[in-house]
Amino acid sequence: MDQVEFQYIQTNGIKLHTAMAGPEDGPLLVLLHGFPEFWYGWKNQILPLAEAGYRVVVPDQRGYHLSDKPEGVESYVLDKLRDDIVGLIKALSPNQKAIVGGHDWGGAVAWHLASTRSQYVEKLIIVNMPHPRVMMKVLPFYPPQWKKSSYIAFFQLPNVPEAALQENHFQRLDEAIGLSARPHLFTKEDVSSYKLAWTQPGAITSMLNWYRAIKKGGFEKPISKRILVPVRMIWGMEDKFLSRKLAKETIKICPNGQLIFVDDATHWINHEKPDVVNKLILEFLA
Repeated sequence: MDQVEFQYIQTNGIKLHTAMAGPEDGPLLVLLHGFPEFWYGWKNQILPLAEAGYRVVVPDQRGYHLSDKPEGVESYVLDKLRDDIVGLIKALSPNQKAIVGGHDWGGAVAWHLASTRSQYVEKLIIVNMPHPRVMMKVLPFYPPQWKKSSYIAFFQLPNVPEAALQENHFQRLDEAIGLSARPHLFTKEDVSSYKLAWTQPGAITSMLNWYRAIKKGGFEKPISKRILVPVRMIWGMEDKFLSRKLAKETIKICPNGQLIFVDDATHWINHEKPDVVNKLILEFLA
């Protein structure tokens, strides 16, 4: 990762620690990570996309790793998460637009951005994340998703989730991604990098506050309009957290969208099938 540089970008009243690569005059491509990752969640995509001529920008989102961690659940509502990225785009893009990609929670922020501030989005790339409002619409009536989402209810509790996630040197978070169990995907240095990110003061509570803020706004609003920007959804078929039905329902509101299911891949397809993900992204951008 020698070609990756790091900057702190001031946006929306906070500073985001941001990884960057590729030509400064290349089209801006902003990639947003999810829970419980940080910019490193896109480590397999950054250099291939930069080498293709894109200015690849991957922030640690608010509350994560080395970015600011404002206190209080209200600091993590979708509008604020979105506005962080609007400020990032304004700071880095001469034409005030970017291609935006998101995985997991990063996908939720990307969907919300394209839904409510589409003037900043040229194209949208989503990896294993439904539109937040589609999820809220489908969830009450789709029992197969209930068990998959049960951890979200647990995360609403005060203090207990923090203790659980920090037990045995973050064993649950390690197992969620499959870090230590998959040495063919994650080196010891990778595992150490994740655990160092999780040990940052206030990080675990801030990361959990993304979930606690679900009830504070953004998810509950009805879907008032379709997503008109070009969209490519990439979905690992074996995702144990999110049902395929959520993907199928989401693509229905994207008239310029395409949904691609990938076999033998889980929620963590970025790591498991990087060549496939990179190929699908570059084809879409071309």
